[in-house]
Amino acid sequence: MPAFAGARSHRSRLILPLALGLWVHAPAALAAGVSAGTLIESTATATYTSGTYDGSVTSNTVTVRVDEVVDVTVTAQPTTAVVAGDPVALSFSITNTGNGPEAFNLLVDTALAGNNFDVTVDGLFVDSNGNGVFDSGVDQTIASGTATPSISADNSLTVFVVVQLPAQATDGQTSQVRLTASAVTGTGSPGTIFAGQGVGGGDAVIGASGGDGSASASLVASLASVTLTKSAAIADPFGGSQPVPGATVTYTLTATVAGSGQVQNLLVENPIPAGTTYQPGTLKLDGANLTDAADADAGSAGASGIAVTIPAVSGGTTKVVTFGVTIN
Repeated sequence: MPAFAGARSHRSRLILPLALGLWVHAPAALAAGVSAGTLIESTATATYTSGTYDGSVTSNTVTVRVDEVVDVTVTAQPTTAVVAGDPVALSFSITNTGNGPEAFNLLVDTALAGNNFDVTVDGLFVDSNGNGVFDSGVDQTIASGTATPSISADNSLTVFVVVQLPAQATDGQTSQVRLTASAVTGTGSPGTIFAGQGVGGGDAVIGASGGDGSASASLVASLASVTLTKSAAIADPFGGSQPVPGATVTYTLTATVAGSGQVQNLLVENPIPAGTTYQPGTLKLDGANLTDAADADAGSAGASGIAVTIPAVSGGTTKVVTFGVTIN
């Protein structure tokens, strides 16, 4: 296990390193100066005069091989809304800010202090096509038990942590997921030396980051709930409102959606009560007529009952279904 483990072995975590051959992209220059392994050569000269003689001498050449600085930064996307049942891809960018190539081990931590809920991790993926969007079935799964490919200085790797909301989360609750990247060469206090482990056999020196970096993505649960209420208005054959045979009963079903999320496939059903007969052509949604046939519109109705299906309803919305029956 790499050196970063000692500092974090007490935390619950999931180590899911990257597979080889993954997408990398180059941002603006960030590396710490001259590339690791570069040979810096320096030779001095001296000129002099002795009597009528002008002379010059050249010193020996001193060669310095630039050591590798091990540094990394990790950044995360802004706050993301999560809906129950829907996987969400959190985007992280791992940038090698050292001056030589380096591979990194990854650590995902979902149980952070202050979380209202802890997400479950479905897996880690690399943005294989570089479009910045998680594409299921396209982006490559990160294999367990392997390190990232070697990331060149100034290059970044985009990683998606795919998570799901736990069943107990409620609307508006928040959580964070932290991703830590730690250099395979090692981690430690700035200035720590790993002899012979740099480019070209030189030393590797831990930079200002300590050889590891982390970032946390924030999540907010965006859920919705439904309440359904029912009322009845009666009109009898005598101009009154008594429930006598021959009277009509108009039922109103009110579905109220609360929360910041959205419900899908909201189905409102009502069997025709015993002792009554459905009045054809009375089915409505939000005051608009629906056909009784099971066709392209949202409703259907008949002797057995009514049904209205609404594909999507956002929180803060009310949908009203009405239909009429006659008392036998």
